[in-house]
Amino acid sequence: MDPAIVDRAFAPVGPFVVTAAKVAEFARATQWRGAGVPPTFPILLLNDAMLAFLADVGAPLERIVHGEQRFAYQRPITVGDELTAALRVASLRSLGGADVIGTVSTITDASGAIVCEAKATLVHSGATEEGAA
Repeated sequence: MDPAIVDRAFAPVGPFVVTAAKVAEFARATQWRGAGVPPTFPILLLNDAMLAFLADVGAPLERIVHGEQRFAYQRPITVGDELTAALRVASLRSLGGADVIGTVSTITDASGAIVCEAKATLVHSGATEEGAA
């Protein structure tokens, strides 16, 4: 992976409207038992940001392992929020033939206020020789 991607900001994705139906569906799928919007709910929007980033840099999803995900909230997400995510590559290092990519996504509401920041670690395996497993 090209080291020039470090500190590069990618086009924001969204808006993603938080509806009661989407929250209920996500809560069922993740077996969330708490009140309100599950804290991992922004992954729905972050997935779009990650896919756009991978397409932009030419990294096939089949070569990506999602290693870690963290959320730091400024305020809770609520039904009715219109969220946008802007992904930036924070770090890149090589490890055992793979690229370890650190991303930071800033999630904002319709007013532009930061709702949360999401940090992810992605592991990109390099191309293999043709015919290799």
